[in-house]
Amino acid sequence: MLVDHWPIRGLKVRTPRLELRLPTEEELAEVADVAARGVHGPSERPFLTPWTDGPPAGRARHVVQTHWSRLGRWTPENWALDLVAFFEGRPVGVQDMRAVDFGVRREFVSGSWIGLDHQGRGLGTEMRVAMLHLAFEELGAVSATSMSFTDNLSSLSVSRKLGYRPDGITRDVLHGEVVESQRFRLSREDWFAREDRLLVTVTGLKGCEEFFGIGG
Repeated sequence: MLVDHWPIRGLKVRTPRLELRLPTEEELAEVADVAARGVHGPSERPFLTPWTDGPPAGRARHVVQTHWSRLGRWTPENWALDLVAFFEGRPVGVQDMRAVDFGVRREFVSGSWIGLDHQGRGLGTEMRVAMLHLAFEELGAVSATSMSFTDNLSSLSVSRKLGYRPDGITRDVLHGEVVESQRFRLSREDWFAREDRLLVTVTGLKGCEEFFGIGG
């Protein structure tokens, strides 16, 4: 079976409303359809990824190719995990976590997107909490980092609500213009100091440790 060779296929993270895991090929097509229907309004630009620059089919292909390419390039020293979030059995978005030399540094960066049809219900926050639980409580991370455009108020709000602290500014170029992102960092100590953490369960982690650079 594929899970015998790629145990991350069996990794699942569950919250009260969501299940996060790798998708099957048909489920990957479904989450690509979610992206095709829209991730943000046409007049908005909340992400460095130019989601509205191309047609819906282009957004769908971007999701599929990113998923395949990240799995194909995976090494214990440099990995990126795209977990699809399922709400009531259907995909609503993607929560990712990426790390270089995680076995030594125990630090990662995360990003996420959620379909327009599913926004406004707190699912984005719950996706992030699921990922943070996996990282801090199961993989032994010491810090989590994230970044958002300085005018992406919803993302900034999630980071602040979960206890991230400001960690400087990053400047990039989008459409020929400089855009600034606020960096955030959440420490292991601040995560475990929270008393309002959701109930999160992780299954299928056994056998995955070496893939994250923490085995042996």
